[in-house]
Amino acid sequence: MADAELSIAEQIRQLRSEITRHEHLYYVLDSPEITDAQYDSLLRQLSSLEDQHPEFRTPDSPTQRVGGAPREGFVKLAHSSPMLSLDNALNEAELRDFDRRVRDLLADEPFEYVAELKLDGLSLAVHYNAGLLERAITRGDGAVGEEVTANARTIRSLPLRASTPLTFEARGEAIISRRAFDRLNEQREQDGLPLYANPRNSAAGSLRVLDPAITASRQLEFMAYFYFVDGQPACQSHWQSLEQLAALGFKVNPHRRLCPNIDDLISFCNEFDQRREQLPYEIDGVVAKINSIAQQRRLGYTAKAPRWAIAYKYAARDAETTVEGITVQVGRTGAITPVAILRDVQVGGVTVSRATLHNEDEITRLGLRVGDRVRVERSGDVIPKVVAVVASSPAGQPFVMPRSCPVCASSLIKLEGEVALRCLNVNCPARLMATIEHFAARGVMDIDGMGEALVKQLVDKGLVTSVADLYGLRAEQLEALDRMGRKSAAKIIENIHASRRRPLARLLSGLGISFVGERTAQILADTFGSLDRIATLPEEQLQAAEEVGPKVAAAIRLFFADPRNQELIERLRAAGLCFEQEIRVRGLGPFSGLTFVLTGTFPTLKREEAKARIEAAGGKVAGSVSKKTSIVVAGEEAGSKLDKARELGIEVIDEAELLRRLENQ
Repeated sequence: MADAELSIAEQIRQLRSEITRHEHLYYVLDSPEITDAQYDSLLRQLSSLEDQHPEFRTPDSPTQRVGGAPREGFVKLAHSSPMLSLDNALNEAELRDFDRRVRDLLADEPFEYVAELKLDGLSLAVHYNAGLLERAITRGDGAVGEEVTANARTIRSLPLRASTPLTFEARGEAIISRRAFDRLNEQREQDGLPLYANPRNSAAGSLRVLDPAITASRQLEFMAYFYFVDGQPACQSHWQSLEQLAALGFKVNPHRRLCPNIDDLISFCNEFDQRREQLPYEIDGVVAKINSIAQQRRLGYTAKAPRWAIAYKYAARDAETTVEGITVQVGRTGAITPVAILRDVQVGGVTVSRATLHNEDEITRLGLRVGDRVRVERSGDVIPKVVAVVASSPAGQPFVMPRSCPVCASSLIKLEGEVALRCLNVNCPARLMATIEHFAARGVMDIDGMGEALVKQLVDKGLVTSVADLYGLRAEQLEALDRMGRKSAAKIIENIHASRRRPLARLLSGLGISFVGERTAQILADTFGSLDRIATLPEEQLQAAEEVGPKVAAAIRLFFADPRNQELIERLRAAGLCFEQEIRVRGLGPFSGLTFVLTGTFPTLKREEAKARIEAAGGKVAGSVSKKTSIVVAGEEAGSKLDKARELGIEVIDEAELLRRLENQ
């Protein structure tokens, strides 16, 4: 038996090591060696072994990046040393003035600069104890920030375990790529939510959501630029600190330069002012720091900023052009977005010919007509937008939003409380690709291998005109597609077949009903237990479900009232998908009225299993300890939550006691 356990433990160790290596290659070095499907396969193998042998699961396992229930709030923590802001230089003359002040203070002693790109994100301090990620704290007011450890753990480029078991602090920037920012704002627009104004707001909002699963979906990155021990720089130079961070496994921006004088620094600033549009993320300038830590200490600080660093800020990017037309596009959830067709114009080195107008209300606010002269801006935004009308065209005509879908001719609906018009036909060709990708995604129907390239081929060749068509695909049809061999085709068909067994909540989430995401779908499934009941209940009864208000209920009712969606449901029923589950009464039971917090690693229970059992007994599981917490269930390596519980005098129990109370229900 001992030999078998050693064998399993070694398998898990080797898988963890291999997955961690591939995460570093992909998320830190940008040089992947395997495909996403191969990576997912390794992760599933590890997750399966850990599920079967929870005694071998550890907090630094790649499977533990996302875990725990949504928290109720954030704990404020003091920084080891202040996270100060930087003074700005807005032009070359101000940069040279900074250089002159440094030379005067150092009495003409030789010095050099380290030039780094000024990332547009959220500053974050991450602490490691013996090499393990222990906590992450936002900048806050510079002296005190908010602990966002559970969210930070979801950032794939942030190591859960450093390559060397040191105790230290890394400071850096949490950012979102242009591509991920585009996707996020597109989704928010489709959901009728306010758009993020820029990547910084997006990164900050993503790190401060109460559910780590949402942070994980935002695909943040972390780039480190300070290495501290006991709150102070631990190397002799800033350049050495950057190299040490890279050696520890952190992503360090490769676009950095050691500049021996101010002319070299200005050259670097000018170079990346021209190159910034080609970068995969937003920057708004360059940060220059004196390289020598000893010289930094001699230069010291003002009341607000260090004297040894400065931020050179780039000018905002905008231009004037003419609106030559206005068209509309249809998103995955059916949201209709107006788009301005522009006379080609250069904005920050990029030719812009289209700009989003967001919705009908935005066009009215601008007073925009075809033929108007407008100002287009990309200051901090990836997607160009029309920010003002400069000159109105006398012959311009007001734009009128269509009342039927421009692609499938379905009538458009405006849901209560929304500004966006929507096409509710899930089989609308304009929605189809994104709809299928969402339906097949991990966490929804989980059809592994059903990626963007395959979905595009299926749609382009007419093999799939609805998600229901997935269940009629044959292996030989897939084999005929590009880059698809016999084994791959058979595996995908097997995965499609396996998705029939996904629970009701997954199917509800996959249908693409407005405002019905993963959590709402689970609540609906638990409350009503049947897709047919959900499809036929009036709005008032749907609102009996927790967190389902008039807006969500109206969206559900509209979806199921559409004859094309009714046809889709019948086809999915015929395909054998799961339409029913046991009703789980939420909030009733022996734990009713109690709020639990889970912390640490448990001997036998997975975190999600413990959460599910507590909720089944009527309890609520929160992510952080507060005065509202009733009981803290603590396992090994419980950390700050356990300390907070003891400080507040909250009852603390272990897994054995939790199980005893559950068994005595």
